[in-house]
Amino acid sequence: MTQRQILKTEQKALEINLNDKIYGTFAEIGAGQEVARHFFQVGAAAGTIAKTMSAYDKQYSDAIYGADKRYVCEARVYKMLDHEFNLIEERLKQNRPDANYFVFADTISAINYQRTVKGNGWMGLRFIHHFGAECSDVVLHVKMLDKNNRQQQEAIGILGVNLVYACFYYRNELELFVESLLDGLKSRIKIDMVRTKGPAFDHFDNRLLTLNLVRNKLTEVAIFGQDGNPMHASEFLYRKELLVVRGHFRPTTLVTKDAFNNSFEQFKNESEGGDISKCMLAAELTMENLNRFGDISDKQFLDRVELLNALGLTVIISDCSNHQKLINYLSDYKISRLGILIGIHELKDILIEKYENNQDGRLLAAFGELFSKNITVYAYPAIEKEGDKMIFVENLPVPEGIKFLYQHLIKNDQIRQVEKYNRNHMHIIPSKVYDAIGEYGNMWWEDCVPKELIPIIKNNRSFGYKSDKDNFEYEKSKGNDAEYY
Repeated sequence: MTQRQILKTEQKALEINLNDKIYGTFAEIGAGQEVARHFFQVGAAAGTIAKTMSAYDKQYSDAIYGADKRYVCEARVYKMLDHEFNLIEERLKQNRPDANYFVFADTISAINYQRTVKGNGWMGLRFIHHFGAECSDVVLHVKMLDKNNRQQQEAIGILGVNLVYACFYYRNELELFVESLLDGLKSRIKIDMVRTKGPAFDHFDNRLLTLNLVRNKLTEVAIFGQDGNPMHASEFLYRKELLVVRGHFRPTTLVTKDAFNNSFEQFKNESEGGDISKCMLAAELTMENLNRFGDISDKQFLDRVELLNALGLTVIISDCSNHQKLINYLSDYKISRLGILIGIHELKDILIEKYENNQDGRLLAAFGELFSKNITVYAYPAIEKEGDKMIFVENLPVPEGIKFLYQHLIKNDQIRQVEKYNRNHMHIIPSKVYDAIGEYGNMWWEDCVPKELIPIIKNNRSFGYKSDKDNFEYEKSKGNDAEYY
């Protein structure tokens, strides 16, 4: 990544104002009244700002942008961008045909006096990055962490300037683009979704963008759908039932697919409301699992998510080394029921870790954090690590000091056995499958992964896979005699 000098907010705003090609509108709703102010205060704003506006009253806002059930939401930002950019093209294009037009829009709800609203919002930029190009979009969701309304508004002002600057000056490097959004805002905000679209971002992979939000500590949790597009929990999980499957997926094997299918079927059958359309399934990749074998490269990350997306899965990227952080993040979105699928060996490790680290009187509290009333841990069985015996919830060996508590959790359905499983797949060990994929000529791995994933692994050269041509070039590079047929 290119080294850069971190500019102050005023420097960024002035540099944009002095660029006579950048010209557009700021439209801000709710607590987001601070972005345009930075451009006015530094001077030379006449060269940048065509219009600023704030439809603070809901009736005025509805009259301009149309009615919405929620005013602080992604859909509202897109309505604002559509309306204001159409006005720019209608009113200014003939007078300033060579300008790089933009519209900045935000809709923000800052912390209130009663502190029942924590502070969050949406902002976006639609812009033309060079003369003659089609417009491009970037939209993000932000959580504000400051403890009073004024500080949160200030943070939104800084973030807005950072976003505009990043789109015009850092769009060529994904990591710089992401990292720069936090300039001047360390520990003051979290950005848990960024979505880009259009020719200015043709070189961006939105899945890598999502990874970099977590990798660069902008958030602990970020999500993208099976199509690779970033999603926000508030937009698709509100009052839904969610089953999360945590793993390193290196690679996704027949055991993995079996665990997905059987646990989700059981999860739907146990739906509290009986409406299975509200049941969602997601695969969670933690940074800890991603980096288990060393710092992960972009290619190694994409190798994993390509297979998960091909199975139709939503993917969660998290920096949650324990389940509690993920639970805390999801609790804001009123998920009616949360299931966490883990292997039986991992369940044992979690129980032992909580037991050994909480023998100071906090044992019940430690277990209560994970096993709360609307959370169920689903345990997928496995063969014991030494031998051929199957390990289930009922015969899992746990420390004597928590046997009573463990049985209590089972009886209260907070730990449940995944009832269906394929015993014939239990011999598959992901690490051995990974090694076989990277070993030229070893086709055994094809019997261990879902058939629909085999061509993806081969076409993408995933996990070190070598085709005949790859092997020929490899041997040739080492100076070995090689023939390629």
